[in-house]
Amino acid sequence: MKSIRKLMCALALCGFAGAAAATPADPKNGVEYLTLPQYQNTDSGKKVEVTEFFAYYCPHCNVLEPKLAAWVKKQGADIAFKRVHVPRDPNVLPQQRLFYTLEALGLVEQYHDKVFAAMHTERLRLNRDELVFDWAEKAGIERTRFIDTYRSFGVQAKVNRANAMMGAYHIDQWPMIAVDGRFLTSPVQASEGSQIPGEAEQQQAMLTVLDHLVAKAKAEKK
Repeated sequence: MKSIRKLMCALALCGFAGAAAATPADPKNGVEYLTLPQYQNTDSGKKVEVTEFFAYYCPHCNVLEPKLAAWVKKQGADIAFKRVHVPRDPNVLPQQRLFYTLEALGLVEQYHDKVFAAMHTERLRLNRDELVFDWAEKAGIERTRFIDTYRSFGVQAKVNRANAMMGAYHIDQWPMIAVDGRFLTSPVQASEGSQIPGEAEQQQAMLTVLDHLVAKAKAEKK
């Protein structure tokens, strides 16, 4: 995240001279995680809000999903977990609308993994509306209901909100996880200080950093 790193450069020079030696077990601001220059409001009350910025087409998001889902389940009632499907170009918009249609219908937990499987195992592109409609019907969702929701103002509002959040959170890579509207980390970011090789190891490092950030945010809410 070049833009965030530039914003954090002065802070790193002034207060984090020892950051290069940091490890995921002792994460440092500006190294394993970043602090947003401006706090983003959350609506999760006393719970710590954790937001995943992802895309269905993204192979790294696909690989991370099972580990992240297990981590979320482990947190229980301590966090409020949310997902934001990021935009990219017209080919991704149908996938973005697919996610927010599932969310509007209350079907994300039932079909989220199936969308990833469709794209990364079955190699379906899902880059046009009709392809999405055909997939949804084949997956067992009533076609007319799905299409009506997909084309609704409510789903368009969710897409617009996701696009706005991309800018507000300075998201320029994914998967990226935001904690409590203040902190950002990712598998790559969490490995910054210790140069951890291998995607699986980087993902585990991120989960360790997330434990730290959730605890930090929870303590500061008291």
